Amino acid sequence: MRITAIAVAFLLLAGAASAQVPTSGNVFFGYSYYNTNLSSIDRANTNGWDGSLEGKVFPHIGIVADISGHYGSQNFTGCAVGGSGGGGSCSFNENVSVHNVLFGPRVSASIGRIRPFAEVMIGVGHVNAGDFGSDTSFASAIGGGIDYKLFKPIAWRFEGDYVHTSFFGAGQNNVQLSTGIVFRF
Repeated sequence: MRITAIAVAFLLLAGAASAQVPTSGNVFFGYSYYNTNLSSIDRANTNGWDGSLEGKVFPHIGIVADISGHYGSQNFTGCAVGGSGGGGSCSFNENVSVHNVLFGPRVSASIGRIRPFAEVMIGVGHVNAGDFGSDTSFASAIGGGIDYKLFKPIAWRFEGDYVHTSFFGAGQNNVQLSTGIVFRF
């Protein structure tokens, strides 16, 4: 709940700031796939959503606020109370949710109907892993994508980002792939 309140506050502040300087930009919302290594056993494939707001401060440079949420399950090591305690290893599966709130610059250029872009963002990530616990950490992302203009104000986005987090005292190297609709203003 707290991460949601922070995310909403950041979006409102980003919207207020964009009203002061940028004269154009875009809003994106779509499906997102997130591959993460929260545990040492395996990688989790999660699905969710991604949304962003970009305000252009120069013709080819914008400031972007990106918020995403991903949901799935992950295997963790450890024994529950009453589990096997004879020195053997045990694992359990927990439902997980990962939310990231990121900000940073985006560089783009329009070439006909295609607008490629690259971005570098920093912010905060939050994970909830059921009985395993929850954690909040610094998050950073680097990536890019392509917007394909369908007609004047509408485009379709394909985006990929490498996202680094440090949940539960260990670093995670995550891959986020997103696609969805872009409204340009």
